[in-house]
Amino acid sequence: MWSNFFIQEEERRRADTVRRRAQRTGLARERRGPIKLALLLAGMGTALAVLAVGTEFWVELGTKRGNGTSGVCEAAHLGLWRVCAKRLWLEDLPPNRETCGPAELPGEANCSYFRFFTSGENNQILQRTTKKELGVAAAVTATLALAITVLGCICVIMVLSKGAEFLLTHAAVFFSLSGVLLLVSLELFRQSALLARTGPGPAPWLGYEYSWSVACALAAAALLLLGGGSFLLLALPSRTWGTCCRQQ
Repeated sequence: MWSNFFIQEEERRRADTVRRRAQRTGLARERRGPIKLALLLAGMGTALAVLAVGTEFWVELGTKRGNGTSGVCEAAHLGLWRVCAKRLWLEDLPPNRETCGPAELPGEANCSYFRFFTSGENNQILQRTTKKELGVAAAVTATLALAITVLGCICVIMVLSKGAEFLLTHAAVFFSLSGVLLLVSLELFRQSALLARTGPGPAPWLGYEYSWSVACALAAAALLLLGGGSFLLLALPSRTWGTCCRQQ
C-alpha cells in the first residue's frame, strides 16, 4: 500500500513540474508541433537561399559547338558575385548538344569576382559585358533577404523557448519578405545578365541558359513564402479558428 502511495505521489509531482514548466514558457504543447513544422519549411528555404546566393551557376553561356579551334570551345558561368570562363574539350561535350557546355565539365577555368565590387568596372565575358548597376542591386537584395531570414529564425526560437507567441507575426513578415526579396533579386539578375557587346566587331554567338542555382533560388523563395504564410496562420488567435469551425 505504502509503495503505491509513494509512486502516485511521485507521479503527481512530476505532472505538477511539467505543468509549471508549460506555464512558464506560455506555449501549449499542441502548438509546438505546427510551429516546428513551419520552421522546418522556412529552414529548408533558408538553406536553399544560402546555396543559391553563394554559388555562381545562375547562368551558363556557351559558344557554338563548331566555333572551337584546336579541339576546344569557350563557355562561361556566372552568379551574383563571380564569373568563370572555361575552355572545354569538344570530345567531352554531349553528342546532341549544340553549344559549348555544360559548365560542370572539366576544363581550363578562370574564375574571378566581378570587378564592379572592387574597382567599379564591368567584366568582359566572351566579348560581352553585364550591366553593373543591376548586378550590384541583385547582390545587395539577395544579401538583405538572407539577413531577414536570420531575424525570422530568431523570432521563432524566442517563441519556442520563451513562449512569446506575438513574435509569430514578426516571423511571418520576415520570412515572407525574404521570399519576395529573393524573387526581386532573380529579376534584377535576369536584367543584368542580358549581355551587351563590348566592341565594334562581331561578337561570337552565345547560348544562354539558366542553371541549377536559379532553381535553388526559386525553390527557396517558394518555401520561405509558404513558411511565412504558415506562421501567419499560426499567429491568428484560437477564437478565430473556433468561430470559423462553428460557422461551418
